[in-house]
Amino acid sequence: MPLTQTKFTGVQHMSRMDDINNVVEELQVDMDKFYEKGNKAAGTRARKHLMTLKNLAHEIRQEIQAKKNEM
Repeated sequence: MPLTQTKFTGVQHMSRMDDINNVVEELQVDMDKFYEKGNKAAGTRARKHLMTLKNLAHEIRQEIQAKKNEM
């Protein structure tokens, strides 16, 4: 469904928050492994998680703007 036709609900909001929280939890684990234990692979995973957060934030910003435009 194109973004302009999407209907937003409180359930979708919570789903997005769950997505963000899950990525942050994974990020925290990998950052601890990288900084505390020197695990280089964990550093790569941490960077991937940060990019995922960036992309999620961008998508959510677009959804918010579309919702604002509907009001």
